[in-house]
Amino acid sequence: MVLSRAASDTDVSVHSTFASRYVRSSLPRYRMPENSIPKEAAYQIINDELMLDGNPRLNLASFVTTWMEPECDKLIMASINKNYVDMDEYPVTTEFQNRCVNMIAHLFHAPLGESETAVGVGTVGSSEAIMLAGLAFKRRWQNKRKAEGKPFDKPNIITGANVQVCWEKFARYFEVELKEVKLREGYYVMDPEQAVEMVDENTICVAAILGSTLNGEFEDVKRINDLLEEKNKQTGWETPIHVDAASGGFIAPFLYPELEWDFRLPWVKSINVSGHKYGLVYPGIGWCVWRTKEDLPDELIFHINYLGSDQPTFTLNFSKGSSQVIAQYYQLIRHGLERGTGTSWRTARRTPWW
Repeated sequence: MVLSRAASDTDVSVHSTFASRYVRSSLPRYRMPENSIPKEAAYQIINDELMLDGNPRLNLASFVTTWMEPECDKLIMASINKNYVDMDEYPVTTEFQNRCVNMIAHLFHAPLGESETAVGVGTVGSSEAIMLAGLAFKRRWQNKRKAEGKPFDKPNIITGANVQVCWEKFARYFEVELKEVKLREGYYVMDPEQAVEMVDENTICVAAILGSTLNGEFEDVKRINDLLEEKNKQTGWETPIHVDAASGGFIAPFLYPELEWDFRLPWVKSINVSGHKYGLVYPGIGWCVWRTKEDLPDELIFHINYLGSDQPTFTLNFSKGSSQVIAQYYQLIRHGLERGTGTSWRTARRTPWW
């Protein structure tokens, strides 16, 4: 929970089960103690409380990676104190992030030239990636409307009612109307025909899900693309698609390589994927990649130099650890494309993905 709760009168202290003279009196639960205690006592108290947590290896509810190979664990611990944002101080970590972005962009068939670099960013998860992608769509739509001398104060986005809560957060936080396609009995994903019918001149994008949280089903991105192609020709609009591939982005390329859902479709302009789901990395890493540089407005990219040379940044936060980026790079080069079709990655039949 992000929000804290108030303590009751009977729930104000932390008690230790050990008879150490350093913990003869209970510690206040919601206030800092008056005096310090030895590091061994602090460790023991916290370790004992954590025993009441669930076992991550038995947790299938949150769809995140809970085990990695010992070699990767070593890399994580060796880099846990590196600040990911300090590119001058940690240039190799920055290079690893760039390699990950390019590998993922190629995996998703981004139309890159032989020497062209991909456009993308590492995030703390797909929620941040979706916020960034949504901001890019909103800003491009606003710029286009301003250039045409039309109102730009009522943007909307089309999703299915099965979307993850991060889409609702984006709409509410960044003042975009969320237009949901309702589900129906026996059909628990967004209906392409209904979605495109709801598109109007204020629609910044249609958001399709590759791996619904409800049942793992892939939405028909190609059908949405084809319908939008026809509607865009008729209206002169340029309504694009974002693919929320948080769950399916590291499944579809290996198990269903013939399935067209990614940048092979011309109206797909950005894709997010969760590294901490089927990217096989511990929680705290996601990715967003764009089709071309033109799909990410320059004015959203900040350039800072107070950590050294010019450093472009497009994130909602600033400082964060480097471990998950390094862990993602480990998994990509460790398993490769060949292992992606084998037992290293969760096997599945078309849909769902578990």
